[in-house]
Amino acid sequence: MDSSTIGQRLRQLRLARDLSQADLARQLTISPAYLNLLEKGRRTMQFPLLLRALELLGADLEQFMAEASGARPEDALAHLLDDPLADTLALDEADLARMRAEPRVATTIAALFHLYKNARAQLDVALTKLEAGVLPPMGYAPGDEVTDFLESHKNYFPELEAAADEVRTRAALPRRFPAEALAALLADQFGIAVTLEQPHGLSSVVRAFDPEARTLRLSTDLSDQALKFQLAHVIGLEVLAHGGLAERFLGALTTRHAETPRLIKIHLANYFAGALLLPYGEFFTETQRTRYDVARLVGLFGSSWEAVAHRMCNLGDPRRPGLPLHFLRVDAAGNISKRYSASGLRFPHGHGSCPKWAVHAAFMTPALITKQYSSMPDGSTYFCFAKVISQPAAGSLVRGVNYSIGLGTNADNARHMVYADDVARANDRAAVPVGVTCRFCERTDCSQRAAPSYKFAVTVDENVKKDNFFSPLVEADRTIAAPTKKGQS
Repeated sequence: MDSSTIGQRLRQLRLARDLSQADLARQLTISPAYLNLLEKGRRTMQFPLLLRALELLGADLEQFMAEASGARPEDALAHLLDDPLADTLALDEADLARMRAEPRVATTIAALFHLYKNARAQLDVALTKLEAGVLPPMGYAPGDEVTDFLESHKNYFPELEAAADEVRTRAALPRRFPAEALAALLADQFGIAVTLEQPHGLSSVVRAFDPEARTLRLSTDLSDQALKFQLAHVIGLEVLAHGGLAERFLGALTTRHAETPRLIKIHLANYFAGALLLPYGEFFTETQRTRYDVARLVGLFGSSWEAVAHRMCNLGDPRRPGLPLHFLRVDAAGNISKRYSASGLRFPHGHGSCPKWAVHAAFMTPALITKQYSSMPDGSTYFCFAKVISQPAAGSLVRGVNYSIGLGTNADNARHMVYADDVARANDRAAVPVGVTCRFCERTDCSQRAAPSYKFAVTVDENVKKDNFFSPLVEADRTIAAPTKKGQS
């Protein structure tokens, strides 16, 4: 019995109960797109999810498995025992007798064994891809779908650039302007009333927009830069909603997670905000003139470090292209909350990136810009720089926000960046050896390993120790550690 058979039978039950995919997916707390993949047999049905689905559909597990397999429980058990892998169960005659007396138990074990074989097959495929240097998407989350969407468009949306230019021109906005100018723009062009309010109790809500009432409430705790961005974001939401752009970008989009389209809409509104506050033409010209000097651009446009760094990754106009950059934002614990790569740098899926990246090292010197050439295990080299952005709350950094914002490009492009002028070139020994994440790193000697690599078999030798416990022992290490025989020098 394969995944497609289980999925097909599940679909038949759902249709018999007159339930849509969206209805059942909502009750299972999964996305309709994922349920669609399960019903088509393109994803392995996890046993707990199958049990929950059958309970919701009012179906019996034994009957379901029998109908899906076309065999009785006894036949399913016999087929299971014929599989060589069943030897690992170490069943004796008494076990088999009890299982035959309990058809539900036999059916359940057969189903579990089938799902185990599917999971093992998927793991074998994943390991094969790893050996070939292809990182499979493990735990593919909504954020990963958003990143893939942005990278598929090269993080450049000319329609949003044009819409931002149109709004800006109608309002006759200069290069630098206060937040009040955008509040007036919202009232004049979009009929939205803006009010500033003190935070309510312990709530951290800073923006509340009511599209029906045409009201926007913003927190007085926001700085002028943050206030402008939130105002521009709402303008972006209006442009997406009433300019037909949302349907154009999202109409034919197929996603695995139900929340992904909304997340993409948020990112598109943020993109519009960046285009409105940092217009492409002026921003591109100044970026080239200052050689990607983020600090100077912050002053020139009255913006924030993060907004300028973001905007640098949007310079994808074929007529005026910027450098292919990677961008990431991490916290003090190393969690990546934003990421984008046009430079070729690979990011880990999930958490646990290399601690030797500049974006992590920046926390050691938060008052300075951390700059380095980084050499990957495959020989590729990047120039990266990072700065820590702190927003204390009540005089406390712990209560506030601390992020490190990292930018980088291929080492060959470093000459175009002012921050690379005083850093040793990539072909010097100054390049820092880094990886993607410890679990997939090929380096056998790293003093900051936090976990063993899947690329090496786990070897333990009580007589030999490297400077890091998780560094794998390879043959060269054993040769060095081998005792010298008498008579040899």
